[in-house]
Amino acid sequence: MELKKSEEVLAEVHRNCLLALQSISDILPETEDAELKEELLRQHEDYEKIGGRAAILAKDKGVELKNPGPIKKAMMWSSIKMSTLADDSRAHIAEMMVRGTVMGITALKSTLGEVCASCADDDILALAKELLAAEERFERRWKALIA
Repeated sequence: MELKKSEEVLAEVHRNCLLALQSISDILPETEDAELKEELLRQHEDYEKIGGRAAILAKDKGVELKNPGPIKKAMMWSSIKMSTLADDSRAHIAEMMVRGTVMGITALKSTLGEVCASCADDDILALAKELLAAEERFERRWKALIA
């Protein structure tokens, strides 16, 4: 049971990071505001680091991680492009990032809530909690940029 729960948590960390990286990559070309670009790049780097650590943990523990499919990526890309076409203001882009970050936080909390602390690998739980803390920090930064 422990391995299955650990795999679920690690898969959620991996998925969360990949979707965030994809979203940031889709939003960056639509962003002209220097402060927003800087924040996007900073967060992209943080997601890359955590995602890389998730991949290393998966390899070490013999867990196969799956990437989001092309349809999911295309849907995200088109949604971002349509939304920024209508409004590419600082506040709107920050609101988009808040929505994405909240979805990531919710998915992580849901996955962690289904796993008792003694049922999953300590390294994997620590990484998931690190990602959750980072996303909560990102949410606060984006909310501050909306005003």
